Amino acid sequence: MALGRRWLGIAAAAAMALGAGTAQAQAQAPLRIVLINDLASLDPVQSTAAFVRNHGFMVYDQLFALDSKGVAQPQMVDRHEVSADGMMHRFTLRDGLAFHDGQPVRAADAVASIRRWAQRDVVGRALAAATASMEVVDDKTFTIRLSRPFALVTEALARPTASALFVMPERIAATPPTTAITDATGSGPFIFQASQWRAGERAVYTRNPNYRPRQEPADGLAGGKVAMVERIEWLSMPDPATAAAALQSGEIDFIEQPSPDLIPTLERNRNIRTFALNPVGFMVWLRPNHTQPPFNNPAARQALLHLINQQEVLQGIGVRASEQVPYCPAYFFCGTPLESDAGAQGLRAVNLDRARALLQQAGYANQRVLFMNAADQPINNAATLVMAESFRRGGLNMDVPSMDWATITQRRNRREPVDQGGWNLFVTVANVLDGQNPLTNLYLASPCEGGLAGWPCDQQLEDLRRSWWEENDPAKRQDILQRVHARAYEVLPYINAGQFRTLAAHRTNIEGLRPTTIPVFWGVTKR
Repeated sequence: MALGRRWLGIAAAAAMALGAGTAQAQAQAPLRIVLINDLASLDPVQSTAAFVRNHGFMVYDQLFALDSKGVAQPQMVDRHEVSADGMMHRFTLRDGLAFHDGQPVRAADAVASIRRWAQRDVVGRALAAATASMEVVDDKTFTIRLSRPFALVTEALARPTASALFVMPERIAATPPTTAITDATGSGPFIFQASQWRAGERAVYTRNPNYRPRQEPADGLAGGKVAMVERIEWLSMPDPATAAAALQSGEIDFIEQPSPDLIPTLERNRNIRTFALNPVGFMVWLRPNHTQPPFNNPAARQALLHLINQQEVLQGIGVRASEQVPYCPAYFFCGTPLESDAGAQGLRAVNLDRARALLQQAGYANQRVLFMNAADQPINNAATLVMAESFRRGGLNMDVPSMDWATITQRRNRREPVDQGGWNLFVTVANVLDGQNPLTNLYLASPCEGGLAGWPCDQQLEDLRRSWWEENDPAKRQDILQRVHARAYEVLPYINAGQFRTLAAHRTNIEGLRPTTIPVFWGVTKR
């Protein structure tokens, strides 16, 4: 009896140990994610690609961050003091901030990061143009003194997309913005495992055990960033059907943007949930190259307005009617406080006669129009093919080479003529944070020099944009906004080709995902 009880006790202890080991293995199971794009480069200043931004939110932190209402809240900053005239801002960093290499985060790191970012980003350049001086006071304090009014200082420092503002060590931030960084040392909730990165296959991140989150609950991109999974594997699955099948089998845990035609299948699986990661939605943006014929002529760009039917584009993508905005001319998105249709024309229906007349006015002589097609991106690909066919009917001589998105992000920086490796058009898909107002809308900016690929140039639009962010009176700002919008429809930095909402999908054992617009994984657990 005693021996039997002893063996029962040993067996019970073994079972408990096995159970604990299984539970620990489950707790340590990696979170496997598939995002819109694969990680192809590491520099969040040099590239505006969404994959670099997504990587940035893993490894870096921000001075301020936007909450769920779009309000900039202190993140790395503990105290922010503003002079009575609004021209002097003093920032004090939180205690206990440290980089992944163990070095403390200093005010000098923040200032160097702002300066590098401000040479590339549309918001950063606007802030820099209004700044008289930016000085390090001590290890935790720095100041920004303005030379002219700038009403959106904290909003600028909370820049979450395009070239988002992340704080990196001064030694890295000292890299010229024309040179890509290769060291992803940050101070954020996850650590990039460079030795395990295989471009086109996977990127790996592990929990930062030394990260000190804020005490406030997570809210939007702000608040406490509590990393609750030990390891994240960002996997490459360019085929949407393969990704959907992997989610259904449990091979992966999360897809940021499943192909819209596969959503009904995923919704029928009781082990999968869908939700709107981006409740306002996305906009298809058509970007012309303003430096090369034919779209260096405004009349040729105007012709495109009359060759696009937004609803046809959305139907071609496969977006369900319930997730479409059938017609949205708004540069700052429909369903937002800054929605406008001032100056809008076209986009409701194709008007071949009007388009052909405008092309003739522009002197179009049947030259080849190179429309880069991101064949590995289902939404971009479908939108490109729908528009390219309409452009052919309008009389444009279309060349639509297929390439992957990573290649487009490199080729679009070339300013040579088409026959020397240049381009005329490409499609990108923007979220509301990319286009929410005249300051932050990165493709609306038309600075002639130093702008983004496509290089629109219009001083009148730039002056209107600047007057908007310098104006404090709400009524006057609204009037300026209408003028910005009307001017944009005259010069067309880019063209709105359709607003839609898509759903993210995840396994039901994944909890803590929120409608943050940008995919972030703090506060997320995997049972």
